[in-house]
Amino acid sequence: MVLKAVSFALVGVVNSAIDFGVFLLARALLMWPSVAAPFASAVSLCPCGTPETATLVAANVCAWLVAASGSYVMNSFTTFAAESGRQLRISAYGAFLASGIVGMLANTATLVLLSNHLPVPHDDLRVSVAKGCAILVSFVVNFSLSHFVVFRARPAPSDAQSG
Repeated sequence: MVLKAVSFALVGVVNSAIDFGVFLLARALLMWPSVAAPFASAVSLCPCGTPETATLVAANVCAWLVAASGSYVMNSFTTFAAESGRQLRISAYGAFLASGIVGMLANTATLVLLSNHLPVPHDDLRVSVAKGCAILVSFVVNFSLSHFVVFRARPAPSDAQSG
């Protein structure tokens, strides 16, 4: 289990770099005039934010989808190779994305909760500690959901079923 956690963490490091790179690229593309104008027009239909905020959100969602997809593939072939049989499955991919959303929500909830309640006197330090804890919580949630739900060990087919 420790080896799987380390492998999962290494995949996470790679995907953090992918996430950041795709975010920067998507944001830059969404700011090109030929893309920005229609995007801003579409965003103006909703009074819930500015085009700049919508650009950040859209770029972030795009980056998360790419990184989560890469994470699914890498984890299927490395961390959870035995459980997945090194096979990519749509149902497992959907469960992996759903578990990633749960991890993202756990991260955000932990950050908000701890940044408001940790007994650390300096605001910047309190937020930094809260963010570190949030990263650990989302790692535990994502690893647990991947291990016990997405890539759970499947029983071998019995001779009665295969015969």
